[in-house]
Amino acid sequence: MKLGPFIIDGRRVMEQRRRLELLGRSRVMLLRLFFVLTLIAVPTYAQRIAILTPENKGGDIDYAARLADSLSGSIKILDHSMSESAFRSVAIGSVFNMTVAEARAAATVMGCDRFLLVRTGAHRRTSLSRSDYYESFAFLYLVDGRTGSLVSWIRKSSDADTQVKADAALADSVDVAAKELSSLFNNLNAAKFKTTAATSVEEVPSEGSPAAINLKPPIPYKRIKPEYTSTAFLYDVRATIDIEADISADGSVLATRITRWAGFGLEESVDAAVRVMNWRPALRNGRPLPMRVLLRYNSTKVDRDR
Repeated sequence: MKLGPFIIDGRRVMEQRRRLELLGRSRVMLLRLFFVLTLIAVPTYAQRIAILTPENKGGDIDYAARLADSLSGSIKILDHSMSESAFRSVAIGSVFNMTVAEARAAATVMGCDRFLLVRTGAHRRTSLSRSDYYESFAFLYLVDGRTGSLVSWIRKSSDADTQVKADAALADSVDVAAKELSSLFNNLNAAKFKTTAATSVEEVPSEGSPAAINLKPPIPYKRIKPEYTSTAFLYDVRATIDIEADISADGSVLATRITRWAGFGLEESVDAAVRVMNWRPALRNGRPLPMRVLLRYNSTKVDRDR
C-alpha cells in the first residue's frame, strides 16, 4: 500500500526531468543559433579593413573616400593615412601584381584582416558601332590578410560622350561596388577563405642539394599556354602569375594555389591551363612520388591578328 505514492512521485520526478531536459535542449539550441548569427553578423563589423590608393591619384583618393563612406556603417575601416604609411613601409615589387608573401607582410604591418587596393583611370575609346567615347573605370583588389590571396577583383566602368559625364557616372557606381563588397565580406565571414594547397606534399628541392640527387621533378608532357583574357587585353595588362601545383604520383593535379596575383581573370586562366595538362610525375631513383612544383607565367598583350 505504501508503494503507490512512491510510484506516483517517481512519475512526477521523471516528468520534471523530461521538462528540464527539454528546457536545457531549447537553451542549447538558442545558444547555438545565437553563436551562428554572431559568426555571420558581428565579424562583418569586427573585421579590420584597410582601403589603399597606392598610386595616390586624385581620382583614386576620391573613389576610395566615397567607398569608405558607403562601407563604414557595416565594416570597420582603418584610418586611411596610417594604413598608407604602414603599407609604404613594406618592400613590394609591383603593388598590383603582389606575391602572397608580400600581401601577408603588408596586412601584418597595417594590422588589418583584409585590405582593398583602389585604382582608377580613364581612356578615350574608339568603336565601329558608335562615335568615339570616353571610359572611366575603377579596379578594386580585395586581399585576404591571413593568406595574402586575392579574394576578388572587381571592375567598375562607365562610358559617355564626354570625360566629365563618364567620371560622374563612375562616381555614382560607388554604392553598387560597396554592396558587392559587403556581400563578399559576409560570405567570407560565414566560411573562411580556403586554399587548396596540400601542406604534406614535398616541394621541388634546390638544385645541387642532397634531396635533388637522382630526382626528376614533375613536368607536363605538353605545355598549354593560358588564355590572355579579353579584360586584360582591353587594358593592355602586363603581369606575372605564379602558381603552385601539387602533382600526384600518377601525374594528376591534386591541388593548385596562386602565389602571385594580378586580377583581370588571369589567375583563373592560368589555373585552368595547369589543371588540363597531362603531367609526368616526379621520379626519385626511378620511383614516382607526389611533389609540388612552382610555375610562372608572364602575361602580355599580343596583337590578336597575328
